[in-house]
Amino acid sequence: MNIIQHPSPNHNARRHPLDMLVLHYTGMEDGPSAIERLCDPAFEVSAHYVVEEDGRVFQLVPEAERAWHAGQGSWQGDEDLNSRSIGIEIVNGGHNFPLPDGSLPPFPDVQIEAVIELCKGILNRHSIPQSRVIGHSDLAPDRKEDPGEHFPWSRLAENGIGLWPERPDLSVLRGRGLGNGDRGASVTRMKEDLVTIGYASDTSELYDAACECVVRAFQRRWVQDRVTGQADLTTLTLIDRVAALVNA
Repeated sequence: MNIIQHPSPNHNARRHPLDMLVLHYTGMEDGPSAIERLCDPAFEVSAHYVVEEDGRVFQLVPEAERAWHAGQGSWQGDEDLNSRSIGIEIVNGGHNFPLPDGSLPPFPDVQIEAVIELCKGILNRHSIPQSRVIGHSDLAPDRKEDPGEHFPWSRLAENGIGLWPERPDLSVLRGRGLGNGDRGASVTRMKEDLVTIGYASDTSELYDAACECVVRAFQRRWVQDRVTGQADLTTLTLIDRVAALVNA
């Protein structure tokens, strides 16, 4: 693919082996504004790539270098995720710039096709497990929402990028879900599955505000029609299925 070089000074040397891919949305009004910020030394942020709405791909930082895109967070027990990952910023206003009706702005097809091609190239060049292809909100559930519940993760998974579990048959699900204030072994079991997937969570018996935050991040990725933070039966089933995929 044609990649436009647009170097950013905001990078340094990696401290760990590269084994992750992190996807973001820019959360700004347009692509040029995002690229300008990612290249401004005053902001101390960057990414390896920016994918514009029209499918153009800009490289800001060489893959061998440590771009400053992830910030504080963890995944599968690892920290300093900037040192471990390649970061892709996808131009989209997201939650910061919703449409007039309040919905999130769509990702154009040509943009997603470019993201898929870019990701495929990265996964071919580096040893990145599918369980370590994540969104910004996965590594920092308490402070990030991107790339958002409108990002087509299933479409990426169809192209071999990231995990996607089989959808449950709603007609056979029985029982009740879990929610804030619940406690017991079922909460602990759910939290253990979330930790297996990669999320930072305690494994206590209490479903508290921190647990709700992690469940909401999971839903942004895998249960996008119900980003509530409450673990209904569909969410519980999918948490179990994603954990099984990670363990497979």
